[in-house]
Amino acid sequence: MATARELSRDLYMTPANVRHHLANLKAQNLVEVISEQRAGERGRPSRVYALTHQARESNVDLLVDALLKALLANNDAGSAFTNVVPHLFGQAPAGSSFLQRLNQATTRLNALKYQCRWEASPEGPRVILGNCPYAAVLAENPELCQMDQAALEHLLGIPMQQVARLERGPQGAPRCMFIRKET
Repeated sequence: MATARELSRDLYMTPANVRHHLANLKAQNLVEVISEQRAGERGRPSRVYALTHQARESNVDLLVDALLKALLANNDAGSAFTNVVPHLFGQAPAGSSFLQRLNQATTRLNALKYQCRWEASPEGPRVILGNCPYAAVLAENPELCQMDQAALEHLLGIPMQQVARLERGPQGAPRCMFIRKET
């Protein structure tokens, strides 16, 4: 944790130059302002910066990879995720209409950083996930897409199928898409 003035002193740079670099790092979600401190009675308070969780190194991806391999060692992904989904995604809404369940599922998935939305289509609603919160481990663990499908089935109460996996949408951002599975 440090202010721009402290960093400028330690790095032998001007405070303006440090603030410029901090703004770039903030735009990349590598640093964040965690507080402000006053140096005296006058002037603006100094912002205190720290590394974001994303910027700090961790072994979470290694742990997730090992746990998934252990979980899937004796089970197929569908049955392995049956017990995981309620713990991670919460209980399925009871006694509500499909539209209410769809909106509640979208809210829950957004709370879990999926950037979820749904849109109407002639074949039924499409659930679009604009962010994969497991992107750091997805290449080694593509089964996580099956967990997302299981989560949607759990929350919506209907069978779902994935029809797009990290495909570029109209704005160019990758997204995953799920629709109601024809039975």
